[in-house]
Amino acid sequence: MQNEYVLVLTTVASEEDAADLARGIVEARLAACVHIDVIRSIYRWKGEVHNEPEWRLNIKTTAVHYAQLERFIKAHHGYETPEIVRIEIAAGSQEYLAWIRDSVT
Repeated sequence: MQNEYVLVLTTVASEEDAADLARGIVEARLAACVHIDVIRSIYRWKGEVHNEPEWRLNIKTTAVHYAQLERFIKAHHGYETPEIVRIEIAAGSQEYLAWIRDSVT
């Protein structure tokens, strides 16, 4: 199935929040893997420009699990309006994609 696999991005305010959210997502079988990157974000929020460190979660899952994953992130996220972005995976090694599928079922 085309676009069966997706990468979901979100950011959190601390390393601890990132680890807790990532572990919860994987334990709930909503993703096969979550990579955590330290980043710096410059953004506008409520009329002010902010420049802060954040931790980005790169979440590998299937399209079928996206809605449930989005609900999980919203329920366990500390931000008022969390970033939740879905990116379709157009292609990948069959072995890796099969591992994602098997990890979430």
